Amino acid sequence: MWSAAQPVATQSGVTADSISTAMLNSTKPLHLPDFAAHWPAVCAAKQGETAIRDYLLSHYSGEPLTAYISDAQSSGRVFYNADFSGFNFQPVHAKLDQLLASPDDGAHWYVGATFVPRWFPQWLQQQHVPALAQQADNPLPSLWIGNQSRVAAHADLPQNLAVVVTGRRRFTLFPPEQLANLYIGPMDASPAGRAISLVDFTKPDFAQFPKFAEAMTHAQVVELEPGDALIIPSMWWHHVEALSPLNVLMNFWWRDSPSYLPSPQLALQLAMLSINALPEEQKAAWRAHFEHYVFGHGNAGHIPEHLRGLQGLLTEPLARQVRAELLNKLNR
Repeated sequence: MWSAAQPVATQSGVTADSISTAMLNSTKPLHLPDFAAHWPAVCAAKQGETAIRDYLLSHYSGEPLTAYISDAQSSGRVFYNADFSGFNFQPVHAKLDQLLASPDDGAHWYVGATFVPRWFPQWLQQQHVPALAQQADNPLPSLWIGNQSRVAAHADLPQNLAVVVTGRRRFTLFPPEQLANLYIGPMDASPAGRAISLVDFTKPDFAQFPKFAEAMTHAQVVELEPGDALIIPSMWWHHVEALSPLNVLMNFWWRDSPSYLPSPQLALQLAMLSINALPEEQKAAWRAHFEHYVFGHGNAGHIPEHLRGLQGLLTEPLARQVRAELLNKLNR
């Protein structure tokens, strides 16, 4: 895609049945060719579009899905409208057979993050990854279905294993520290709940987004075929392009931390609310506190163990106690 981009590291010979939990928790993106080549859905996809459509519908519950529909002018880009007063797509509720039978009139449709056990209740009996059952919490399995679409670069908190079932997908990934060079939009008003890059990757405007050129030098790119998988570590930015007339991707999200711990996103928002308006010298003081207590794992060996609180072992009762205290203070 770009001459400056590097390919994602590849690990061959790893399958959905043989992958280890250590590899699933890779700290760098990892391309796994033919990871799910034996999955029945992938085998159907390799027989042709009719076969994979039939396979999808045979596992579909019949319950309407939420699809995002946009016209040809969007070029499949799931994004804001021209004046950022809304989005360039319309959400509609439709059944999968209606979407799959949509006329090829240039419109784009996209069904994202569809919870597999609800809409495809028998799917996981044939498409699964045994090692994921050993993670701290049950992974969240989702299906992503549509025609040619582009999802802007965004970062997700969970670890992510993405598997292409049919079609081709191009992923462009950036390490978390490229945040400042990706021109991320608003945190609250975003197309799918995660802040996204405002750069159009197909025709980047370097006059408007000059630092994006630096981000490009850190980009990693990979194209996935049916059966291929990609491990996306937590908080890595990724831009996703569906390149075929029909594209189906299955992904699994999971967290490395216990479910009773809140999302770091909440801490970020509260820190912004509490600190952003402070004078610079006070911000510097709080930066030292965060470095010590949060990022530096401040030494608490001099404190009696029963008094360490958040500086000690984070148990579920302690987490619930602190959350209750915070809610009480925030509601004053």
